[in-house]
Amino acid sequence: MRLDKFICKSTQLTRDEATQLILEGVVTVDGKPVFETTLQVHENNQIFLKDDLLIPRPSRYILLNKPKNTESSNVNGRHPSIMNLLDIDDVDNLHIAGRLDADTTGLVLITDDGRWSFNIIRPDKDCEKVYRVGLRDALNDPRSKFTVNEIIHKFEQGIQLQGEYGLTAPAKLKYLNSRQVLLTITEGKFHQVKRMFSAVGNRVVQLHRQSIGQIKVDVEIGQWRYLRTEEIAYFL
Repeated sequence: MRLDKFICKSTQLTRDEATQLILEGVVTVDGKPVFETTLQVHENNQIFLKDDLLIPRPSRYILLNKPKNTESSNVNGRHPSIMNLLDIDDVDNLHIAGRLDADTTGLVLITDDGRWSFNIIRPDKDCEKVYRVGLRDALNDPRSKFTVNEIIHKFEQGIQLQGEYGLTAPAKLKYLNSRQVLLTITEGKFHQVKRMFSAVGNRVVQLHRQSIGQIKVDVEIGQWRYLRTEEIAYFL
């Protein structure tokens, strides 16, 4: 964790206030003054602010069911930030592990534990994300360019996205009805789900993330809860 963030997590100071104290030389790490706000520190370091040993608060792990027309960001943009839905202290210290587009609903994980969230987003972890996808065109339409089985096979082999080198990682497609499928992917490329269906001549009109790994969304749209111990442990 960055030193300035460690200070914020151990005190009631803002990021700007923590930065100022570091630059003043009143913060020590293992007995040595430091002046670098981005220095990476961990729980084994002894970090003092003047004469006070800093002990960070326990990390927080949150599941949120994102509504449509909200942004996966810490600040409001064109649409309101999903952080507005959290009625807890120190929201600014949290970050989002796996963002969703403004028009996409469903599971978002939020935390202040950078190592935990890194295990979710790093590609080599092959973390499965399951989406319920609503499509503009019926998959069993005889005028479609590909049959349902052909599309399932293409997704299993990997899709060539426009502007990308190489294929996507293998994906699993489960047919629900003519205009709804479940898609399981392990990547998080820009607009990936929408671009995958565009590559086979269809268009996504509704997108909802149901799960990340073993964590499933189980609260109403716009609601949130803290993760249970076993859910947190899944990504440790």
